[in-house]
Amino acid sequence: MNRWLTEAVPRGRVAAFRTLIYLFVAADLVIFTPWVRTRVSVPGDLYQPLLIGRLLPLPTPTETLVTVIFWALLLLALLAATGRAPRLLGWAVCALYLEWMIIAMSYGKVDHDRFGLLVALAVLPTAGRARHGDTTRTEAGGWALRVTQIAVICTYFLAAFAKLRFGGLDWLTGSVLARAIIRRGTDLADLIAQVPYLLIVAQFGIVAFELLSPVVFFLPPRWRLAMVGFFYSFHAVTIATITISFAPHLAAMTSFLPLERVRPLVWARRLVGRGSPEAATTDASAPPPADVDPVPADPGPVAAGAGPARDDQAPVVGRPAGP
Repeated sequence: MNRWLTEAVPRGRVAAFRTLIYLFVAADLVIFTPWVRTRVSVPGDLYQPLLIGRLLPLPTPTETLVTVIFWALLLLALLAATGRAPRLLGWAVCALYLEWMIIAMSYGKVDHDRFGLLVALAVLPTAGRARHGDTTRTEAGGWALRVTQIAVICTYFLAAFAKLRFGGLDWLTGSVLARAIIRRGTDLADLIAQVPYLLIVAQFGIVAFELLSPVVFFLPPRWRLAMVGFFYSFHAVTIATITISFAPHLAAMTSFLPLERVRPLVWARRLVGRGSPEAATTDASAPPPADVDPVPADPGPVAAGAGPARDDQAPVVGRPAGP
């Protein structure tokens, strides 16, 4: 079990995952959850903090507090994405983002798609230093990725458990997806809803796939990537039909992917280098490769009656080198 939890991975994968997660945190502040800043206009009596907010305890959000958290978290997340001071910046981002989520989810609605991201932020500082493209392996980084993977799969499995716990079998045979399509469905969802019993079949399929999601850990690497691809396709269909985004969950799910192979800066430099005139001039004037014999210069006409220089020729096998 310990070997599985701490399976070594390339440091380049940890570095790429770290950069992606911290950049997503910065994007989340300005794209997905900027509405958290509007919570300061809500009366403080409506603030009902989550259990962790009651245990710590945390103050009731004010305009000053939320503004400071927003700008500090945005700056620190961008700095952490560079990979510098991974522990100091990592713990700071984790603490600030946790408080950001407590404020967001303490007004009556709790989103379960944040669980994997929060776990990733909590374990990334323990992975230590890692550089992009580094192929040396690290068990600490492997543990951070594995724990994030477990959190991602728990999100699926526990979601199915919650459906059956609170909705029972009626969740499978009821009109859950039909109500979702009525509320926020797209034109594609309207077409799907016209097929008899298709939504009921889809509800059975959703619960089955969520309950079977832990199987991903028992598959060979190639099949594991295929199953993760199915997870992503499921969320693509969800966005295309009922416009529900699981963006934080999708970011955390990249912990399954060989991210060390994705190096956009290297690819960009290669493209720029191929298209630049300097690179073309350098390539044209470069010496031939070592394994290619250079073409000899023309020695000019040979004098009449004179044979080729024998010093340049190897003797024929079985004959002397002289005349």
